[in-house]
Amino acid sequence: MECVINGLKINYMIMGEGKPLLILHGWGSKKERWRTVAKLLSGRGFQVIVPDLPGFGESDNPDGVWGFDDYANLVDSFISSLDIRHFRLLGHSFGGNVAIKYSLKHPDKVSKLFLVGAACIRRETVKKKGIYGISKTFKFLSFVPYLKKAFYRIIKSDYSHSRGIMKEVYLNIIKKDLTDILGNVNVPTLIIWGEKDDITPLKNAHTIKINIKNSQLEIIPRIGHNLHSECPGFLADIIAKQ
Repeated sequence: MECVINGLKINYMIMGEGKPLLILHGWGSKKERWRTVAKLLSGRGFQVIVPDLPGFGESDNPDGVWGFDDYANLVDSFISSLDIRHFRLLGHSFGGNVAIKYSLKHPDKVSKLFLVGAACIRRETVKKKGIYGISKTFKFLSFVPYLKKAFYRIIKSDYSHSRGIMKEVYLNIIKKDLTDILGNVNVPTLIIWGEKDDITPLKNAHTIKINIKNSQLEIIPRIGHNLHSECPGFLADIIAKQ
């Protein structure tokens, strides 16, 4: 399905009928990768809505160097266009950051917040400094294709997979650490994390749990960052029980 929000084409899928659940995917992902989870939940009393966020899948790129607030505002316009006023909200990785921002802006609209491997803790690190420095240096080096690919593989960065304006969006969002505002989240929250997550370490889940007072933590053993593809049935079961 498709709609136009603030001049941007947004592609999305809806499955099932019942309690609305909006899923915000991670960086570099798209709605199709959540199809299995959506199908499972649609058979358990949920209406699952998964948009391709601007810059991903079949949706248009953002019209500038967006941050989390811009994405949260887009989500509000999108959900309003569907005439949905109260819903459950799930954010995975980058989508978790957007979900946090949305819940702070519109706590009255979110009945339950699910943070799945949310990438909301981004303290200044050597890795982050390296991304900034190398991304600038690569512009002037002739051996870019080889060195660039090897470097980003080592540090597990999504920068190399981004194109056009999305490179600037990526560099903008990795500067944003949300730790200091987590304590302002008043929506009931379930934090879901893979024990073997090597993208957003498990220690981050515990930090989020400490900061969001009305929260619970569910750790899935032997699973990594992409719970929706590694254990879709287990993830759907956890969500359906809430």
